[in-house]
Amino acid sequence: MNIIYIFLKIKKLGIIIFTLKKIINRKLMGCKCNNSNLDQNTEMKPEIISLNQIENNNNNNDLIKIEEEKYMHKYSTYPEKIVELINKIRQNPKDYADIIEESIKNIIIEDNNDFEPNKPKIIYKDKLKVALTRGEPAFREAAKELKNMSPIPPLEFKNDICIPMPDNEEEFRDSNSLRKKVQEILSKKITINVFFKELVKIPEISALLMIVDDNGKNSGKKRKAILNKNYKYIGVSYRFIGKKFISYFSFSK
Repeated sequence: MNIIYIFLKIKKLGIIIFTLKKIINRKLMGCKCNNSNLDQNTEMKPEIISLNQIENNNNNNDLIKIEEEKYMHKYSTYPEKIVELINKIRQNPKDYADIIEESIKNIIIEDNNDFEPNKPKIIYKDKLKVALTRGEPAFREAAKELKNMSPIPPLEFKNDICIPMPDNEEEFRDSNSLRKKVQEILSKKITINVFFKELVKIPEISALLMIVDDNGKNSGKKRKAILNKNYKYIGVSYRFIGKKFISYFSFSK
């Protein structure tokens, strides 16, 4: 009896082992790569992606759009406000010269940047910083010009000279893209005498930065356009790309 019992136990164990082998082989076969360009014995290891990763990847573009829409809503009146401020500068240049000189106290020099040592920056609301090129000298020049300037008539906002905004930052940085957009407007027999683009970190001080126009060798070109007494019309278009605020300005007689 003991011998028969042991024999049956061994037979049963053998059946279990055989069944397990079949299951394992099937699993392995399911993980084999059938691509003829790869070794047939190479086992494919599935990429493990967490649920959070999938959600983040799928929603990344949506989150960017939501962020852009939030900022666009916040600055929905930017064209009206920037034109209003520009007109105040045109009509009261000496008063704005004082504002420029007052803002000099917010310029700091940071020497902790190995690539750009002694880089001037202007601080906004004690925390946000905007990089400058020359810093104080550019501010002094702009203030001096405004002090020597007589009041000039305000500009009128004109929708048909507003330049369409680009779809992405690369297009914005492409000067040829901007020229093409302006050429399309000109082809409709609409006049644009001068135009420029602006990328600012803080929209609230965009007027200050455009008037100071601290852009090295091209410094002052934007200021000359804004303060040109011969221009009667202005077009302003803007948008956010992520958190970057970009805008186009156009002027005509």
